[in-house]
Amino acid sequence: MTNTPDDTDDDTDDDLASDETGDTQVLMADIDDDESGERLDRVLASHFADISRARLQALIAEGRLSIDGKVVTDGKHKARAGTYVLSIPAPVAAKPEPQDIPLDILFEDEHLIVINKPVGMAAHPAPGTRDGTLVNALLYHCGANSSEESSLSGIGGVLRPGIVHRLDKDTSGILVAAKSDIAHRALSELFSRHDIDREYKAIVRGSPKYMSGTVTTRIGRSHHDRKKMAVLRAGGREAITHYQLEEVYGDTKPLAALLTCRLETGRTHQIRVHMAHLGCPCLGDPVYGSGAPAKEVQAILKELDFNRQALHAGLLGFIHPITGEKLKFRAPLPDDMQELADALADMY
Repeated sequence: MTNTPDDTDDDTDDDLASDETGDTQVLMADIDDDESGERLDRVLASHFADISRARLQALIAEGRLSIDGKVVTDGKHKARAGTYVLSIPAPVAAKPEPQDIPLDILFEDEHLIVINKPVGMAAHPAPGTRDGTLVNALLYHCGANSSEESSLSGIGGVLRPGIVHRLDKDTSGILVAAKSDIAHRALSELFSRHDIDREYKAIVRGSPKYMSGTVTTRIGRSHHDRKKMAVLRAGGREAITHYQLEEVYGDTKPLAALLTCRLETGRTHQIRVHMAHLGCPCLGDPVYGSGAPAKEVQAILKELDFNRQALHAGLLGFIHPITGEKLKFRAPLPDDMQELADALADMY
């Protein structure tokens, strides 16, 4: 199986949310003084005999190993005496089933398909989200519901056929999926080179200090919570977001704002992490929205029952990898975000 590059992850948290079911297996290994100082993955391999060395290394890299409550992400480190805890995510179905789920299709040909993904739809099956995903819908739409073979690219593997890049389950907006392997490889290359236009609309708490700007940091898995990403001083990968202030909501001071964010890179949760880093997280963000918004904004969120990150992938542009045609797609704010923006504008 060949996976797509990390640059294609966009705003997804599919790989981070794996403990939502009760099927997660937790293993413990007591390391004594005689074993301390040896390479960690080798020591643990002797304790977890039923897990291959490669699988163990992958789990460690994903942040699923901890000691004394602190996450360990490098199996090359030296082991130390104590109890290591390994969390193994629940298995998902061996093969996703086609499901007749309506799709908002913006473009389709024999090579690729462009979708406006709704809120609440995950890109592909994962622990806690076994069906109802974009993959299930695409498998049905592309022919796997009949005797025909699905025309989705197989490069993404059994669970992610055709998936070139992803959005978080509760981030709405535009996605492209590959229907042929050659298109998949070419699209993945475009994302890796950042040779693709991606713009998001975000409604945030407060407002950035400047009308426009660029946020450049390194983003990686949080050292304190493996289910979150964070801005890191060292390690991680470079992440660049350009933002433009579109609208400010509030009378005497900014209580919320509408931004256009353009991705230069596509790290996991990049915009959500960068907005929080600026001190103005996306409204409704359950993970990075630390700090309560103003009471007036809280009242609007409650009235609208708005409880997801206010983030929408509104523009996707790229050169068709086969025909060379310049393609650009736009999707307006979904109803819930438009209602939120209208309510904020009517505060005063």
